[in-house]
Amino acid sequence: MVDAIGKELEMQKDFLGNDTVYTIYFGGGTPSLLEGAHLKKLMQIIQNEYNLSSNPEITLEGNPDDLTEEKLSTFFHGGINRLSIGVQSFNDDKLKWMNRQHSSKEAIDTFHNARKMGFENISLDLIYALPHKNHDLWLSDLEQITALRPEHISSYCLTIEPKTAFGNWLKKGKVKPIDEDFAADQFEILLETLSKQGYDQYEISNFALPGYESQHNSAYWKDEKYLGIGPSAHSYNGKFRKANIANNGKYLKGLSESKIPFEVISLTHEDQVNEYLLTSLRTKWGCDLALLKTKYNVDLIAIHEAYLDRISDQGLISEDEGSLILTNAGKLFADKIASDLFLSLD
Repeated sequence: MVDAIGKELEMQKDFLGNDTVYTIYFGGGTPSLLEGAHLKKLMQIIQNEYNLSSNPEITLEGNPDDLTEEKLSTFFHGGINRLSIGVQSFNDDKLKWMNRQHSSKEAIDTFHNARKMGFENISLDLIYALPHKNHDLWLSDLEQITALRPEHISSYCLTIEPKTAFGNWLKKGKVKPIDEDFAADQFEILLETLSKQGYDQYEISNFALPGYESQHNSAYWKDEKYLGIGPSAHSYNGKFRKANIANNGKYLKGLSESKIPFEVISLTHEDQVNEYLLTSLRTKWGCDLALLKTKYNVDLIAIHEAYLDRISDQGLISEDEGSLILTNAGKLFADKIASDLFLSLD
């Protein structure tokens, strides 16, 4: 697989048009399985074939049970300078309920070990709206994560997808549907707690200490180009998206024949505008009205003036220096507001 990914990296070297690469992200699947030699090989190809910046953000995703001291040493000395660790909760009962393989102690120990190794940019993930009789569990999780003080925190609402264990449990009545009011209350607790601790909410689910916003994720939200390598990876060059095949065997067979198995996802003018609305409204930078006019020839104010006036009066959105930005109250309805603003242009 590493050989195939290396080969795809070489074959895709022109996809970004020699743009400077500021971020590299080893994520999805289990990148923590990489050995030192694997990481070295991939990094050398990137350095040789791409216009890499002098100080790129290089992130690796991992779970606490994967990130042993030996692995942390391998990654740190292999050039990884940012970790994203899937903690999810510091409550052992909830971790078992989510079928996570680590304990709260392992998560905390992994964080401290990463610090000792020299990592100065660490992101931790938390899930809120876990079923509980009150908010005590959530408050405890937030107290623990802010005590660790990682540079970055990503926090997502529990979702129950149909074809998952949780989805089956929901069908059988073993779990209850997510209580929207309970989830909204926990989201508001999250905002208040992290704001008091100096974290800036730069995207609905992402919080950072000053200067530690994820450069990689910000590229998605700002409509910038990105290149995805490996099975299931998605890429965007500013004009179209492409998605690699999600089957490991077929991916390996294709690369063995010097072919990248992928499909092109064509984006209509309408798709591009609506995608920009959906992603930009999730960020602290908001939806740039001038960009909509110059890049997409869309005057959003003229099209949706009455609706925008109404949600502005309701305290859900505001305009600041030519950008539409959701308020904290508006963030609870981000997807609904974006869909209400979607355009039918083609």
